[in-house]
Formats: sequence, C-alpha cells, structure tokens
Amino acid sequence: MKKVITSALIYANGPLHLGHLVEYIQTDIYSRSCKLQKQDAIYVCADDTHGTPIEINAMQMKITPEQLIDKFHKEHKEDFDKFFVAFDEYYTTNGTKNKEVVELIYKKVKENGYIYEKEIEATYCEHCKRFLPDRFVKGTCPICGAENQYGDTCEKCNSTYKPQDLRNSYCIVCGNTPILKKSKHFFFKLSALKDQIIEYFKRTKFQEEIKNYLLNWLNEGLKDWDISRDGPYFGFKIPDSDQYFYVWFDAPIGYIGSTKEYCDKNNLDWKDYWISKDSEIYHFIGKDIIYFHFLFWPAVLIAADFALPKHIQVHGFLNVNGQKMSKSRGTFITAKDFIERGGDPQYLRYYYAALLGNSINDFDFNDNDYRTIINSNLIGKFGNLVNRLSTFLLKNFDGKTDEDIEDIYNQFSLLKENYFDLLNNLEYRKAIELFQKYTDTANKYFQDNQPWQLLKTDKNKTLTILTTTLSMIKDLAICLYPIIPQYCEEIATQLNFIIDIDNIGKPLLNHKINSSNIIFKKIEDNFTIIKKPAISEVQIVAGKILEVDDHPNADKLYVLKIDIGSDIRTVVAGIKPYYTKDELINKNICLVANLKPANLKGIFSNGMILAASSKDGKVGVLTHNQKPGTKVVFENVDYPDSFEQISIDKFKELEIVSSGDNVFCFDNCLICGNEKVFADKKIAGKVS
Repeated sequence: MKKVITSALIYANGPLHLGHLVEYIQTDIYSRSCKLQKQDAIYVCADDTHGTPIEINAMQMKITPEQLIDKFHKEHKEDFDKFFVAFDEYYTTNGTKNKEVVELIYKKVKENGYIYEKEIEATYCEHCKRFLPDRFVKGTCPICGAENQYGDTCEKCNSTYKPQDLRNSYCIVCGNTPILKKSKHFFFKLSALKDQIIEYFKRTKFQEEIKNYLLNWLNEGLKDWDISRDGPYFGFKIPDSDQYFYVWFDAPIGYIGSTKEYCDKNNLDWKDYWISKDSEIYHFIGKDIIYFHFLFWPAVLIAADFALPKHIQVHGFLNVNGQKMSKSRGTFITAKDFIERGGDPQYLRYYYAALLGNSINDFDFNDNDYRTIINSNLIGKFGNLVNRLSTFLLKNFDGKTDEDIEDIYNQFSLLKENYFDLLNNLEYRKAIELFQKYTDTANKYFQDNQPWQLLKTDKNKTLTILTTTLSMIKDLAICLYPIIPQYCEEIATQLNFIIDIDNIGKPLLNHKINSSNIIFKKIEDNFTIIKKPAISEVQIVAGKILEVDDHPNADKLYVLKIDIGSDIRTVVAGIKPYYTKDELINKNICLVANLKPANLKGIFSNGMILAASSKDGKVGVLTHNQKPGTKVVFENVDYPDSFEQISIDKFKELEIVSSGDNVFCFDNCLICGNEKVFADKKIAGKVS
C-alpha cells in the first residue's frame, strides 16, 4: 500500500516561524516513523506561490513575483533542513508539473459537468485601470466594523466576505475608491456534491472536534465556488480564457504536483498515489484551513474522479509563554530567530512531540517548561544514561559486551508495538510518556545494580548488567529516531548499531561499541526565545511645530522648532516638497523623541517627524488633536518607564503603515491620549 504524506503548503510571502514548524515537525515525525516501519511512504510539500499577497509584496520590494517566490523557496528549504524536516520532494505550486495537473483536473471536472460561467460584479480601480482581487482592496469590515481590513477576511473577527462587501473601501495601490464592474467568472458546483461529501465524512474517521464544524457547514448548505479571478493576477491562466485560477483552486493541487515531480524523478507513476485504490493520502493541516481541506478539496477530488484523503490531521495554534504569537510582544519567533538565540532544532522537535496529541486544542511554548522537559527528561534521564553506560563500558571492558543478558530485558518486548502504535495514531505526547517510562526502567536497573561497586566483586555479572542496559538504550534510541534523528544517529554511531526497527528487541551480545562522547548539552537557565520588541523601545510624543526655516545647505529640507511639552526640539525634516511653511506652522505632529541626534547637512536634528507616503508619491505627516508632550503609543504594548536612545536602524525594524484614518504597527493601532493618530490628507501607505 502506497502512502503519500503532506503538510499544508507554506505561503511564499514570508519567513518560517515556530507556529509553522509545529505542523512540519509533526508531519516529519509521522513520515520518519512510517519509513522506519518499512511502509511505502513519501512526504511531499511545496511553497504556495500564487495570489495577490505575492504580487503586492513583490511590488513593495520592487522585484518580480517570480523573484520573490524563488527567494522564499530557498529560505524555506534552508530552514526546513536545519530542523531536520526531510521532504522527499519540496516543490512549488508555480512549477510546470503543477500546471499540468491543475489543467488536467480542471478539464476532468469540466467534462464531468461541475464547471459553469456566471456574470458577477467585481471591484475595479478606474485610476489603476485594473480589477482588484481581494487583497488589493482594504476597508471597514461589514461584520464587526474593524477598519483597515482586506477584501476577503477580517483579521479581527475572522469573518469572510467579498471585496465589494467592504465599507469605505479603497485601492491599496492608489488609495482611490473602486467601482463595481461586470465580469464573467467560472464557478465550481460545490452544491451538487453535498451528498457525496456527507458520505465521505461518514466512512472516514476524523478527529471528534472536527465533526461539529463539518456538520454546521453542511447544515448551512454549500454554495458554489468562484474559482476564477480577473487579470492581472499572479497564477495560472484558465485554458481558453482570459481568467486566472483562484489560488485556493490550484494550491492544494500542489500536493499532487509535488508528487508528480517526485515520481518523474524516480521513474514512478504519480497516479498510483492519487487515483489508485491501493494508496493512502494523509494530510496535516492547521485548524485555520479546515474549511478548504474538508469541503472544497474533497469536492474537487470527487469531481475529478481522484482518490480521497484517508485522514486529515488537524492541529491547534502555538502560543508563546501564554500569549499569541505577536511581533509587538516579541513572541513572533522565526525559525532563524530560534537558532540565532541558541535554540536547538532537535530539542524543539522533542518538545513539540511532548506537547502534541490527537487534538486541535492550542498549546504553549513555555521557556521554563521547555528547559525542564529537555534538561530533566531527555538529557537528565536518557542522555545521561547513554553517557554513563558507554563511558563505563569503554573504561572497564574496552567497549565489549557479554554473551548474555538478564531477564529484565524481556520487559522491553512490548515497547516496539505500543510505542509505534501511538505514533501511528498521532499520539506523540503519549509516545514520549511511554519512552520516559521505559527510560526510567533502564535507569533504575542500572542504578540499583551499581556496576561501579559490583565491578569490585563480580566482573562477569557487571558485564551482563552493562550488556542489558546497552540493549535497552539501543531500543530506546531507535524508537526516538523519528523525533530527534541526528542525535539518535550519533548514539548509533558511538554504540555501533544500525537504526532499524527490526533491531528492537535484539540484544547487543558479543558486541563492541566505538566511543563515548557527550551528545546532549543542557539548556542554560537563562535561555529564552523572547526578544524585547523594537516597538516598545521607541518613544513617540505629541508635538506642535512653532517655526519653519529653509535648510541653508539642502533644497528639500526644512529646519523646524517643535514644542514637545518638556522642551523645544530642533528637527530637520525632508518634507519641503510636500508642505509650504504656512501649512506647517502650528501643525500637530508625532515625533520620535529618543532617536540619536544626527548631523544632517550641518545641522543637528534631535528627533524625527513621522509621515505616511503613498504609492503615488504623496506625503502626509501623522497628526492628532492633543497638546504637546502627550504620549503617543501603540495599543497593547508594554512600554518602559524610561527610554534609551535608539539608532535609526532600530527604528527601521518597525513596520508602521497608515490606512489614512488609522496608523498601525504589527496590527497595533497608534493612539495619542484617547484618540487615534491619523495621517494628514488621509494618506495611506508606509510610515517613516
């Protein structure tokens, strides 16, 4: 029986973070376990590379979408390698193999009568002369009233809607209000497949918590799905049309495209994995994409006469030290951050395994808990036993074992079956608990027999005890291999055995180990993955411009005198092309007050005015209605009682943007007193 294992495709629009790694480590453990059990399994994945966020990010970085996705594909693969995530194929949804499969499935679905055309009204920008896909439109959420939300989903209330449903909508490129324009789109008849989806749910075992979601959606009725987007759009064109496939149509097909790429490289037939009845498909996903994977994706597979997933495993979200991952709180940790701050990727794998069960509940990365589980359980018990045993055996018996073992080794006879049953059922936490139970047994046996004392009176008995303990360690290391593969390989090299499931239960008799070196290093007591966020180090105050003079040595600079309550600051600002002197006199502004003074063309500037810049070159200073000296802060950020001076590079770590009416940094709104700060002239864009 062939088995294809997948993780959700990571979007090629940003770095890999600890939340992503939950899923990829969970999947990789399962994949390695299957292969260790000699199953015919492959683990495939890809970067999700299409859609408007890719186009927008590339536009902001002034590169092509292709250059952007190539950049992140390389970065993602490098990060995965460092965390020992071993894909058989890591592909891209923009690849030619995926395009072939997308067109094949579309053709099949269309032939089977599940595609039709319908005229709709779509958002269109008359200024940019283009249709605006969901992420090119922002506005006020029609459900909860949250401002600065994209045209497909609200990050505040998680509601989904159409771009035309937004209130006070605007084009993110030029800031103008879009109009509605008619366009013909392609729809997938999801509603026609309700009965088949229900039948699939009935015969497939899913996590209990998922069933309620599914039943609610099915009871509400299934609406046909718009699978096309107007150009320009970064994605695959629909055959014989000027429309493009919506990213959520071609993205999951990337699972198949990745399989095809792997099979073509290895002279295999991808259809044996995706169309044959003699195959099993296992998906691992987060609970934020349940809707697409349990409804849309199976419906497409049914309509195309493909095999359906045998299992879709859903996991919860990761919190960090009891808080949601947040850049403003310093709890948004990328894979690179974790390593740069001294984190060990294999320790993270073990820690995640110790937390993960067959549930969709959220769970927490806690610094103290992490240290305890690694230092006390993994290193203090297992790692320490490996080192003590190997050192003692080499020193006293030249690394050679006995020809016999004691009966206690028979207690390990059920380890293999019970442990791998738990991994197969994705009960990693219970598997770790079982591993620790058997490790305790081995430790107790070694400690109770005190070979260092017994050696003085009974050398033969001592060697038998060492041989028995060594055989236990070997079994434990093979079991642990899917979780911490490199460390287990190092143990196998030192103790001179092969990592093979068939070797569990076979004692190492008349054996010679190679060496004894410390493999596991304890985590320092002061280790933390939290880094103080730059947003809390920036002191912003309300100011009022009192004087405006031309800079004597620069045509585009003004020299300003600004009242910030406690004193009058001299500030050099590059806003001369955008404001007259009269427009600036008595203007309320926001000043970065703890920026290191800088010599700008011969005049020292003691601070920086914040201003928003639009895509079409317009500039508006951030303003307010409060008195000078009032604190200007981002909501939900903990600030210190006093501020140290910061460099301009530290300030540039912040990603501050204006919607015109509001100013945000990492989704935190900027306020002055009890009022929101806003951009003069309602300029929407980056703030600097």
